[in-house]
Amino acid sequence: MDRFQLYIDGQFRDGAATFQSLDPATGTPWAEMPEAREAEVNAAVTAAHRAFRSGPWPKLTATARGKLLMKLADLVQAAAPRLAALETRDTGKIIRETSAQIAYVADYFRYYAGLADKIEGAHLPIDKPDMEVWTRREPVGVVAAIVPWNSQLFLSAVKIGPALAAGCTVVLKASEDGPAPMLEFARLVHEAGFPAGVFNVITGFGPTCGAVLTRHPLVDHIAFTGGPETARAVVRGSAENLASTSLELGGKSPFIVFDDADLDSAANAQVSGIFAATGQSCVAGSRLLVQSSVKDAFLAKLKAKAEAIRIAAPDEMTTEVGPLCTLRQRDRIERLVAESLTAGARLVTGGQTPEGAGFYYPPTILDCSSVPDAASVTQELFGPVLSVVAFETEDEALEIANATQYGLASGVFTASLTRAHRMIRGLRAGVVWVNTYRAVSPIAPFGGSGLSGHGREGGLAAALDYTTVKTVWLRTSDAPIPDPFVMR
Repeated sequence: MDRFQLYIDGQFRDGAATFQSLDPATGTPWAEMPEAREAEVNAAVTAAHRAFRSGPWPKLTATARGKLLMKLADLVQAAAPRLAALETRDTGKIIRETSAQIAYVADYFRYYAGLADKIEGAHLPIDKPDMEVWTRREPVGVVAAIVPWNSQLFLSAVKIGPALAAGCTVVLKASEDGPAPMLEFARLVHEAGFPAGVFNVITGFGPTCGAVLTRHPLVDHIAFTGGPETARAVVRGSAENLASTSLELGGKSPFIVFDDADLDSAANAQVSGIFAATGQSCVAGSRLLVQSSVKDAFLAKLKAKAEAIRIAAPDEMTTEVGPLCTLRQRDRIERLVAESLTAGARLVTGGQTPEGAGFYYPPTILDCSSVPDAASVTQELFGPVLSVVAFETEDEALEIANATQYGLASGVFTASLTRAHRMIRGLRAGVVWVNTYRAVSPIAPFGGSGLSGHGREGGLAAALDYTTVKTVWLRTSDAPIPDPFVMR
């Protein structure tokens, strides 16, 4: 089996133990992964703290940091085929998606390379005549970046890029499910020439690795992507060190189709929005809200497209849907789909687990119009399951769309510009896509509210999350400061 190592303080090293990683396409072990426990976590955080406080990193200009990030971007682009193959092998994400996504990840590092020397303070027009006052944006310190297994190189880039651009140091915890691409990514950081300790990669299990990291007294900021339950544990851990947090926690995103929409275009976007990445996406358009007058026609289009999807091995370029990452994930989806059907949902297509090896589950559509509170409608399944709810009016669509504790993404399909603007204003979501879906860019901030978390990734907003504001007061008068206890 392949064997991987941790990356701590500029060196590759073994963990306290090892664990096996399963190939989701076969369900069999393919690699040995290093397990970090308290000693390894402490070594990584201590190295990051030392690198932040002393040595070459804090002496580098912002422009020099940008040049290192630019070199890293070039190395990521060159290594994209290798990284894509590893992510596909270790997580089951299909190769056509990992190849395209990792190639684009390089652009995120380029964006933050260019932004590094543009993170600015401000001069304040203070109300005192003998004072000059300005603010400085300074790096917050040691960042604990915690990423899940899905789209992990992308989800890491939106943390690593702005954190390093701002001058922070990073300890990245890769998920114990599918950590191979992040452990390999460390080699690129090493090759790029970042000083020892500036970037570290560990992996391990929640209680013995993640919890130790989030409560570590030398951690200053925690950037987490994952589920709400784990996020609550992260926030509880941060009470120990009072680290600031940015949380991206997924969602139950509404995909709203009005009767004046281009139904063919909307159907293609919906298929991409829920079945791409086998539905394992934080922005998956898993709640289809469709106007009643076009519901049957739209569902017929979706059913035909879903049943034509090619389910096969993830390393084949013609595969359109691969396996889920873990068996426990499939077991949970099966349970929630069964609960929804028992509650009265109608199975439009899918829903039957295929026989054979691997953690496969077919594209599934449930018509939940008669049971809008079914489990598949209210809970994030993180798989290729679409729940459909019909609506009559624009106000009803908004009411249904906002009837969730999540607030990450949303989609609106309509030919009416005025309606689009009303929906944009009314939707409680951090991202609104109109007549498109799943579009991303390093230039655009991304994030949500409620159970979808807080903070933003992407754009200047993300870089500012990794800074703290220092206010400077400079007295310009040469006259002595008067004695405060002498009455005048």
